[in-house]
Amino acid sequence: MSGLRRLPAGAWLMGIPGLLCLLAGALLLLGFGADLHPMLQESGAGLVLIVSGVALVGSAAFPLVLAELAARDGGSDPS
Repeated sequence: MSGLRRLPAGAWLMGIPGLLCLLAGALLLLGFGADLHPMLQESGAGLVLIVSGVALVGSAAFPLVLAELAARDGGSDPS
């Protein structure tokens, strides 16, 4: 992304929890949550976190795209 100097706050606010959900979901699918709580023994708990993580990371792309479009449009003359 050529016009961006830094990442928008919305990308951070959705991207970081998304990555954490993906990591936690992978750990649950590998069986590391079985000792914490009986509900975490089910494979569905890991899948829910994986799907939520993918949704959050995908949603974090929208502020990036909007910021890139605004940066490209900012240099043009409106008239």
